[in-house]
Amino acid sequence: MADAAKGVRQLVLLHGHAEARRMIAPSDLPLLKIASEVLGDESGQKGYSYSGLCLTSLPHRKLADDQAWVRTVGPLTLIIEPGRIKIGDEPPKMMGVPHGARARLILIYLQTQAVQTNSRDIGLGRSMRAWMGKMGLASGGETAAALKEQARRIATCSMRFSWKTPGSVPSNSTMMSNERIIKSGLFFHDAITSEDGRQDNLFEDRVILDSDFFEQLKRHPVPLQDAAIRQLKDSSTALDIYVWLAYRLHHLDQRTAIGWRDLHQQFGAGYKNLFQFKPRFLQCLSEAVSAYPEARVDVEESHIMLHPSPPPVKKLG
Repeated sequence: MADAAKGVRQLVLLHGHAEARRMIAPSDLPLLKIASEVLGDESGQKGYSYSGLCLTSLPHRKLADDQAWVRTVGPLTLIIEPGRIKIGDEPPKMMGVPHGARARLILIYLQTQAVQTNSRDIGLGRSMRAWMGKMGLASGGETAAALKEQARRIATCSMRFSWKTPGSVPSNSTMMSNERIIKSGLFFHDAITSEDGRQDNLFEDRVILDSDFFEQLKRHPVPLQDAAIRQLKDSSTALDIYVWLAYRLHHLDQRTAIGWRDLHQQFGAGYKNLFQFKPRFLQCLSEAVSAYPEARVDVEESHIMLHPSPPPVKKLG
């Protein structure tokens, strides 16, 4: 299916959207939409993500509220532990680990604002409302409730990255960092609907990022294309693959094979068997490649082959 994405992309470049639509199979229409929107984007707007979150990821589905999340990719391990929150007169409750596409979008927004303003103090207010609207996310109803829940999970959880350091003794083989992402804030107020139907205070809040995480983010920001995020906003797996490729491909100096078992370990949480995971991964890979026109990825029987590629947007100057 990654080959289909490349074919669709070439047709859009050579013939334009309307003509390409007549030339492809109906099953490839979603890929055509993604490729056309990304290739046609002239805004130049960027998002950013910390490199550690490009290599590891949040869970795709909800875990038990008291369950921690651990993912290891090569020398890097991500550990997320749920936190507690007290709302009103209720006893403190365990919030659970953030999960799904909405949590990823919130994190991308916070990291983007921090990089662009060079500040860990982030105002939400109408800027976040506007960004969510641009992403195609309504600020009311079920979407607002989902955003608020994921925001509270992000605000209360602890998130740590552990790197294996070459040559160190076993008792001192890791380097710990980033115990929390959020120092304070991100507890969205309940929306109050005004007489004209607007929900004015849903995002009226400020967030202060943890200083250690902010410093790591400034040192290792990975540029993303805003239009690509918008097209992949409903698929946590496609978002994960896109940000992984955005980080990985332009760091390569030679083609690199990634076996299916390694891909299953990195992206296949929730899929017990490889034969169940592979079709879903290929579908999401096609979507991610459609949103990343510069990506050079080949699918083989036993692996996928990554080729050195330009980043989706120019790196920070």
